[in-house]
Amino acid sequence: MFLAVRELLYARGRFTLMGLVIALIAVLMVVLSGLTAGLVDDGVSGLKKLPAGHLAFQHEVDPGAAYSRSIVETDAAAVWAEVDGVDDAAPLGNTLINGRSDTGVEIDLALLGTAPDSFLAPVPAEGAPLGPAHGIVVSETVLGERIGLGDTITVTPLGTELTVIGVLDGQHTFGHVDVAYVPLSTWQEITAGIRPGEQAPDRIYTQATAIALAGDQIEVAAGDTAAGTTTITREDSYDASPGFSAEMSTLSMIEAFLYAICALVVGAFFTVVTIQRRHEIAVLRAMGASVRYVLTSVLVQSLILLLAVAVGVGAGIGVGAALGSTPMPYTWNAAAVATAAAIVIVLGMIGAAVAVLRITRVDPLTALGGNR
Repeated sequence: MFLAVRELLYARGRFTLMGLVIALIAVLMVVLSGLTAGLVDDGVSGLKKLPAGHLAFQHEVDPGAAYSRSIVETDAAAVWAEVDGVDDAAPLGNTLINGRSDTGVEIDLALLGTAPDSFLAPVPAEGAPLGPAHGIVVSETVLGERIGLGDTITVTPLGTELTVIGVLDGQHTFGHVDVAYVPLSTWQEITAGIRPGEQAPDRIYTQATAIALAGDQIEVAAGDTAAGTTTITREDSYDASPGFSAEMSTLSMIEAFLYAICALVVGAFFTVVTIQRRHEIAVLRAMGASVRYVLTSVLVQSLILLLAVAVGVGAGIGVGAALGSTPMPYTWNAAAVATAAAIVIVLGMIGAAVAVLRITRVDPLTALGGNR
């Protein structure tokens, strides 16, 4: 410990520079974790808040495009309601629409259709719940588009008019588009392309995107056989959100490279330092210092150096706060940051330990000239 601290003070310029590099890596780590959490929220926050643990889609539908390709019969909800472990089942519709408010604001919405009396019906933080045929309950983030309670949103190009009757608490998005809830029958008409005043065929009122299931220990296989569906968990259905899987894969790869870079940078630094002080280490060994003592000294140095991660985390939080006020999706996630910081420290220690293993091969006779 004494040797480690003494060398840190003696070569403070060199170690300060290395600490700055580690702090910058920590800043990147914090910002990246916030962007990852932000993209998750912006992509699937509406799905995460659904009170359903499983979703039954069309039989053998592609799981990566289930929300856009699946069509199920609404009668399947009654079949699923009889399956063991299912507490409730209700049809759920999903489609993306373009609209224009009565003030001329262009807006895109992820339209979710559900029966007003089902367990899926949202509870608005402001205004009224679902009920009227053309009433719509929107995400709170829509209000930033200069749309408020009582405004009318016209679906283009159909011309269907939807009146904002309620506002949900917080962010509800799907595929980076704000979520809005409408009665299932209205969703069915819009999805089928029925214009105001047109007679809708009865068959459109028997279709939905999926059957949402609530309950624990659901007999999924038995239900799929009885209803002719393919059921996945709500979490697995996130991959069906547009771009979600590709975004998460990209960010995960960047995070993995960032961790690897941290370990390599710290390891390379201590490799260079070890080579530079090989003679001094040999002298210590010749004077009776054990391999364990020298290794501990170097590892203590690396641990002290890696405390720069805390400085980087603090700076990263500041950068994240600035990003949070921009349109860029950024969400502060304390647990993710703490986990990432711990990983950086552990990988840095491993990198340092691997770098100084050469110490065990130092011959004490080198310091005494015995090899000459």
